[in-house]
Amino acid sequence: MSRALCPRCERPLRACLCELVQPVSNQVQVLILQHPSEQRQAKGTARLLSLSLQHCELRVGEQFAPDPDTDGRYSLLLYPSSPADPILPATPAPDFARLTQLAQLRLIVLDGTWRKSRRLLYQNPWLQALPRLPLQNLPAPAYSIRRAHAEHQLSTLEAVACALQQLEGRPAHWQPLWQSFETFIARELERQRQ
Repeated sequence: MSRALCPRCERPLRACLCELVQPVSNQVQVLILQHPSEQRQAKGTARLLSLSLQHCELRVGEQFAPDPDTDGRYSLLLYPSSPADPILPATPAPDFARLTQLAQLRLIVLDGTWRKSRRLLYQNPWLQALPRLPLQNLPAPAYSIRRAHAEHQLSTLEAVACALQQLEGRPAHWQPLWQSFETFIARELERQRQ
């Protein structure tokens, strides 16, 4: 018998995220490309992020067609550069002048484990051609409910919140998003102890 799911957050009713959502307006459009293995992951933060941000879309799959460039947005990939990777082409540098046109930016984010997000990058060559946003002044990761393979690795919500703060500024504006994240972590840690 399948568990009843919340129609909004698509999580089991006992793990519904809806009470954690605090709507936050964002100027930069966010597109989350989620690996299917993450879709039902109870510890994942992408669904909470997509429900919280005003301009955010979540797509699930392994291969994605690029959006037709009819809206004139400048797309950036939120993914670390990979200079030592002989398989991937060289990463183009971002056009820093265009980064100031916030309403015309699209931040594309890969959601999955490190291995799965890398697979998404390999399976979608159009993503490899995008300039990447280098994150700066990162906080210590607070995502204690899943194991990271390196100190700098953040959850999807943490990475996007840092990127939006870097691009849009206004640190206090993102506080509701950080509060939702902290409550989510505390709730998951409590669930693990039960």
